[in-house]
Amino acid sequence: MNKPETVNLYEGSGKTLRERDIELPLFTSDDYMTDPRGYQPSEGLKDAVNVALKLGQPLLLTGDPGSGKTQLAFALAHELNLAPLVFYTKSTSVASELFYRYDALRHFQDVQLKRPERPLDDYIEYRALGTAIQRAMNRSDANCPAQFRSLPPQRAVVLIDEIDKAPRDLPNDVLNELEEMAFEVRENGKVFRASKAYWPILVLTSNQEKDLPEAFRRRCVFYHIPFPKDRLDQIVRGRLRLPADYPAERLRKALDLFIEIRSMPLEKRPSTAELLAWIRVLDSLGIELNGKPADLPERQQMLLATSYAVLAKGVEDMKQLRATLPSLAAHA
Repeated sequence: MNKPETVNLYEGSGKTLRERDIELPLFTSDDYMTDPRGYQPSEGLKDAVNVALKLGQPLLLTGDPGSGKTQLAFALAHELNLAPLVFYTKSTSVASELFYRYDALRHFQDVQLKRPERPLDDYIEYRALGTAIQRAMNRSDANCPAQFRSLPPQRAVVLIDEIDKAPRDLPNDVLNELEEMAFEVRENGKVFRASKAYWPILVLTSNQEKDLPEAFRRRCVFYHIPFPKDRLDQIVRGRLRLPADYPAERLRKALDLFIEIRSMPLEKRPSTAELLAWIRVLDSLGIELNGKPADLPERQQMLLATSYAVLAKGVEDMKQLRATLPSLAAHA
């Protein structure tokens, strides 16, 4: 199953690809990595999702980066035939931005430059949760936006990603809005309220960089996604769409080494996302993990060390991984 080694596009020799008679390849699409049909949740995660749906409460997910928190929202929207709407939290995010953004600067410029007067609504952009609430409004509500009145009420899955990045005030400031699924646009005084029957389905993720307020967590269904050690074979085969004849022993040895690496005292242990990328690198470099890494031929050890750039995210972690390969010491 040895594959020819990949040609290095960058040699550091000063010679161009044209001089080397090599064409720069296009990046291949890896849409399958985010295909919601390939998402494989644990039984515990499926139970947590169903509890949140039953109670109509937000689902708060924690877990290592790359554990599949974000992809759960897209997989859920896919299976429920609903549109996913996403809000990516920033360190500067404020509560109102979950619902809408008022472009005060553009409004001010138009006034100063004496441009033709425009409706205030032209300066308001509705964001993920605000749009979801508007879609779910009773069509008889006077504030229901015109573009939705001719359509039946619709539910949506709303992902609020990495909410722990936001200032602590943000979760506290949206408690009432989340309980009522309603919000007010202060600039025009309009109140938008979702019909209970079509309340948006909220999925919130956190990397636990900071604690969320107790009052906020109390209003959520909580689930921590653990590292799926016992399901790695299934996840890798599903997410990478490995062919049926992909050697089981080849994958098993890669997974065994990955688990061994995770057991090392690293500053940042690699997660499932890094595993998927690493398997792709191993295949592209033609690395055969026959036996222990220290017993591999020198060239294979050198290639394996190259692949560790996918797993190690710091200088000390890389030193630990390279220290397991004796051939590197000879070239240090």
